[in-house]
Amino acid sequence: MKISKEKFGQSFDALTAEYQVVAPVSEAGAVNFKTAKSFSEVKQDYLNSKLPPKSLLFPQHEKLLSYVKEGKDITVKNELKVGKTVLFGIRPCDAKAMLLLDKVFKNDQYRDPYYFDRRDNTVIIGLACNKIAPTCFCSSMGISPACSEGSDLLLIDLGDSYNVEVITEKGKELLASLGELSELSAQEQALVDTVKSAQTTSKVDVSTITAKLDKMFDNSYWDTLHEKCLGCNACSFSCPTCHCFDISEEVIKSEGSRVRTWDACMAPLFTLHGSGHNPRDKKKSRWRQRMMHKFNYFVHNNGDIACVGCGRCIKGCPVNMDIRQAIDGVNKAEVVVD
Repeated sequence: MKISKEKFGQSFDALTAEYQVVAPVSEAGAVNFKTAKSFSEVKQDYLNSKLPPKSLLFPQHEKLLSYVKEGKDITVKNELKVGKTVLFGIRPCDAKAMLLLDKVFKNDQYRDPYYFDRRDNTVIIGLACNKIAPTCFCSSMGISPACSEGSDLLLIDLGDSYNVEVITEKGKELLASLGELSELSAQEQALVDTVKSAQTTSKVDVSTITAKLDKMFDNSYWDTLHEKCLGCNACSFSCPTCHCFDISEEVIKSEGSRVRTWDACMAPLFTLHGSGHNPRDKKKSRWRQRMMHKFNYFVHNNGDIACVGCGRCIKGCPVNMDIRQAIDGVNKAEVVVD
């Protein structure tokens, strides 16, 4: 089934009265996810946003609570503000990344309300990729340019209209407000089939990487992998699945706030102890941690590789370090089997 872009645009504009609508918007030569007031602002033919839309659910800088001390009394205020949100135009790799973040912020022991209260109030409209960047390798991660995992509705651009696929009940409810759907023509169905069958040309082999890394903690491969890394954290901050954070107290006299800010395991201060000891004081150990976490530890803990093949870390690295080459290096590394 399809909806014309004209009708969808009218519905999009109407949604802004009831929802915060976040969509890909072009600014300063890059595409990022911002609140959009009109469908005319939305950038649809982008390859990928500079930063992942995870910041909608997991902000880069977030005040968790504030407090005021008056004598012996302390008043605490929860700063979480949640409204109904529509996230439009998210690519399949980023939608899948949301499912991976879900596993971090909720398990059988805890639920992060700051993340999940937003998550529960957000409807995700995915937009399949009609064009694929040379740095994309999502097909190697069990995803495809038209993967529906993580989306509530998935759209495929047909030119003057969108093919609409309902994934969840959330999506079904929102669809009722988008306008009447019509049947696809044979030519449009052929385009849908083409987009759905597309694969990235760039591929890596991750079929045995978790088992290989089980035996590679002390491998000599790590001695050289890190050598040209600047430690700038561009890879971590542009990654849709990275979720490290720091919590700090900001206090002025009798008033203060508790703030959560993105952090990165690639940063030298990330593991610095209060004693002054740093167990990962060298880039070698930090690069090993990045690879082990994404392709080994996360798999053992959550059942999935913590990479969706979006290629942002490749594009953003100022010294052209390439995660695909790092994976290939692991595959080729010699491992001593007991």
